[in-house]
Formats: sequence, structure tokens, C-alpha cells
Amino acid sequence: MLLRILPRAAALLMLCVQHLHASVLPTVSSYEFTAYRMQQYAIQQEKHGCRGAIVQAEARSADEPVLTRRCVIMKLPDFTVERYFEALRQSAAAVLLLLPKNMSAVPQDIIQTFMVSESEALLKDTIMPVYVTPEDEQLLYMYEEVKHAAASRTSSILVRVFRSMVTATVFQILVSNTNPIKPITDSTIITLEGVLPGAGEDAPTIVITAHYDSYGLTPWLSYGADSNGSGVIILLELVRLFQKLYSNPHSQPAYHLLFSLTGGGKYNFLGTKRFIEENMDHAETSLLHDNVAFVLCLDTLANGDDMFLHVSRPPKPGTPQHAFVQHLEQVVSSRFPWVRFGMVHKKINLGESTVSWEHERYAMRRIPGFTLSHLEDPKAELRGSILDTVLHVDLRKMKRNAIVIAESLARFMYNLSDKV
Repeated sequence: MLLRILPRAAALLMLCVQHLHASVLPTVSSYEFTAYRMQQYAIQQEKHGCRGAIVQAEARSADEPVLTRRCVIMKLPDFTVERYFEALRQSAAAVLLLLPKNMSAVPQDIIQTFMVSESEALLKDTIMPVYVTPEDEQLLYMYEEVKHAAASRTSSILVRVFRSMVTATVFQILVSNTNPIKPITDSTIITLEGVLPGAGEDAPTIVITAHYDSYGLTPWLSYGADSNGSGVIILLELVRLFQKLYSNPHSQPAYHLLFSLTGGGKYNFLGTKRFIEENMDHAETSLLHDNVAFVLCLDTLANGDDMFLHVSRPPKPGTPQHAFVQHLEQVVSSRFPWVRFGMVHKKINLGESTVSWEHERYAMRRIPGFTLSHLEDPKAELRGSILDTVLHVDLRKMKRNAIVIAESLARFMYNLSDKV
């Protein structure tokens, strides 16, 4: 039995083969591997994820009719909403999910089904431990063995007797921990910000922001390549481009550019909330206090041929927001006519405990803003999945979106109608 939980939510699990006859399993009686526990957190007293960690149970396939007090072994196609909640309903001891090494070979329909199941699982608070681990030869052998055992239990008596004479393999999954399992309570969130000062004393401010968090079934296997690595990359590229213009007094526009990279984006945009509070409520002077033209939030922009501008209220004609949106539409239609550009209007529901997009945090303080994304639905599973990896990022489309944003900003700040 293993006696420790590793830092960073990783756990060492021990696979024990209790009995064996004429099996091709490599000659080991135990096998240790690293796995990562499902998220455990709370937002506004609402708990999410799994509170359990200790496992001492026999490994069984998800195909088994009885899962009570068993550790259910699943591969990516097995992890469906129905099977996960069936394991919960039967009080399974744990779920161990095996991730394929070659994600590029996984069909898109399986990826989408998994993302839906992952999202549903994270909404529920459970005591049942859930672990995720990259598959290897030993674990795949165990998976096939328990799957064959499940199939034999539904076959004829003759087949079951014959199989029991050839092999009687039992796998035990063991995890133990002497320390109490607690959610992370250190909510220190770091926000990075920088300013390119505009020409003139009372120049209005344009805020460009992106959150840098990743999110998924387990934190240490969550990469957030598109959501929101793409937003961070485009923001940094905008910093690089406009720094050249602002460094020359002859090309310095009459707008301050305030850039911010915020944490806590996947946790109700907590970093953005604190950033606004510090600037609006505690700082004696702040660019957010003064004339803010608009806030542009960058979120999930590395795929698709769609570009949606999410707003809490449609911009009124004659406002800076409306002028910028017009430039966006013109750049898209003239440079990339195959890209579908649209505006999505969603009012803020103050009765909800969470917000959908980062700009809603600003809207609550009456600061005009919008979020640009290739996603139309704020609840899209891609925004919180361990499968959001670099394999699903289209660098050409991310570059295209960066060009659209940079050119639209330049047209707006320099009051241009032609391409720059």
C-alpha cells in the first residue's frame, strides 16, 4: 500500500496483481504510476469536484453491471455522462481515467463527447475520487484484462469456466494518504499590467485584457492552449506592435493603451474583479477612473472561421465602442470575407453567481467593454477541458485574428478608413 499523496495534486497509485495463472502480464506483482486527482474547489460556498483521495479497491471495467466499492477503469471513449453518473449512483470506490498518448488519433466525436462529460463531472461535488493518468503498456494491459473479465461474466457458463481455468487475475488499485484532503485555500492571484501612454494630457484609455488560466478535469493536465493561451499570445503581440508606434512621438496616438493579464479567469474572473476593485476603489489615481473608451477582452481565438463580439448591451452610434465595432466589421469583410463576424448580446443577470465573459466584470462597474472570441456559446466545453491542447490550435487562424484586432485598433486610434 502506498502512503503518500504527491504535491501538485498528483498521486502515486499502486496496481497489484493478486493471483495469476498462464497470463502474459509482465512478471510484476505491483506497479506504481503517477496519476492526477480531479479538481476540488469552491466558489461562493458552491463546491465543485471530488473531495475523496484514498482508494483501496478492485479494478473493474465500466462494462460491469456492479460497480459498488470498485475502482472503475475507463479510457477516453468510456468516459460518458451516463457511465460517470452510473459509477456515482452505484457508489463506486473511484474512477481511473486513462488518457491516450497520441491525442491526434482520437476521433473528433469522441473528443466532443468527453468534453461534455468532463464539464458535467466538474459541476458536481462528490466524495468519489477521480484520477487521470497517461496510459502506458501496463495500464493498457490491466484495462484489457478487466474488460475481458466483464465480457466473460455475461457469456455462457462454459466460457466462464474455461476462462477461470486459464487466468484468474485480480487488480487492486491502492492509494492512501495520512494528511487530510483539503481544497486549495491560497487564492493569491497575480495580475500583470502595463501602459503605453498616449499623446495629450487627457487622452482616453483603451483597455486590452486577457486571462491566463487553464481549466479542466484535473489542474495539472490542463493546458488551455486555445482558452485562453490564444488570448494571451494575441495580447502580447499587440504589445509588441503598438510599442513601436508609441515609442515614436510622430506616431504616438491620442489614446492610452492599458494591457492586463489577469488570473482567476476560470474561477468567475476573480482576478479581473480584484483588478477593477483595486483601481476603482483603492487607488487614488487610475486610468480606469478617467475616460475609458472601451475594454477589449480577448478569449479563445485560435480556431474557427467565426468571430463573435460578446456585449452586455449593444454599442450606441456615436460612441467609441460603436466606432471600433464598425472598424472590426470593415477589416473582416475586406481582408477576410470568409470569416463570419457577429455580435452576441447577453444581458447580465445579477441573480446568477457567475459571469460568462470577462467584459461583464467591467460592465458591472459601468465601464463599456466587449469580449472577442471564436466561440458563440459561453458554456462551450472547450473553455474548460484537459483536451484543449496545442493539437487543436490553428496558428494561421490565430495569426489572422491578431491581424484583424491590430488593424481595427489602429484604424480606430488614428481615425483611418484605409488599411494601414
